[in-house]
Amino acid sequence: MVAVARQDRGESLVIRTTDLSVAYGEKVAVKNVSLDIRDREVIALIGPSGCGKSTFLRSLNRMNDTVDGVRVTGSVELAGHDIYARDVDPVLVRRHVGMVFQRPNPLAKSIFDNVAYGLRVSGMRDKKVITEKVTRALEAAALLSEVKDRLHESALGLSGGQQQRLCVARALACEPSVLLMDEPASALDPISTEKVEELVVELAKRLCVVIVTHSMNQAIRVSARTAFFYLGELVEVGSTKELFESPKQERTRSYVTGRFG
Repeated sequence: MVAVARQDRGESLVIRTTDLSVAYGEKVAVKNVSLDIRDREVIALIGPSGCGKSTFLRSLNRMNDTVDGVRVTGSVELAGHDIYARDVDPVLVRRHVGMVFQRPNPLAKSIFDNVAYGLRVSGMRDKKVITEKVTRALEAAALLSEVKDRLHESALGLSGGQQQRLCVARALACEPSVLLMDEPASALDPISTEKVEELVVELAKRLCVVIVTHSMNQAIRVSARTAFFYLGELVEVGSTKELFESPKQERTRSYVTGRFG
């Protein structure tokens, strides 16, 4: 797995899915989705509950591998490499494509050890390097100033919003090319939601963020492009402004104007 090349305009391709389908037993959750995801952008995935957007998101770093009976066809390429090839280690994929879940899931460890967890699992032992990477990750997650004096206290003592930003820091410590976020603010209060949204916009200056959201207003606030999913299909993708103001597909228009969903 190779690093993603950066370009000044931030338009390099990071992930390409081609005819991607995901099935759980007989149920097909994602149907033949082809989508290009670019470097240094936020792309939002929207659609009603059960439309396949979270399943699609989890396919981008092989998290669906943890589900019994899942079947994936088509391809997902990261920097030109098929992540589902037989010789590819899914653990390595997840270092390049980090993930933040709907609810904060800090480990029952200190703040420092939470962020250092992935580094240590990958075999890093140099304490100085680990400390530097943890510090940078906390700073990138807009959390360092709030926790710098209690890094060795339990992460479980943080507020919900802080715990979610800690989970972002834990993912960032491994220096991923892509960060996947599955409704990262759905369990947070409005103030914490605002901080997470500000963080998402800031992160897009350095990597790609793919965010699933049920909030169309959130998609408008944070994303450059939006993809609308319905019944497992990718109906439409385009600039967020155009998709919400002048969608090309009638199903998209009906959803964004509140006729269903």
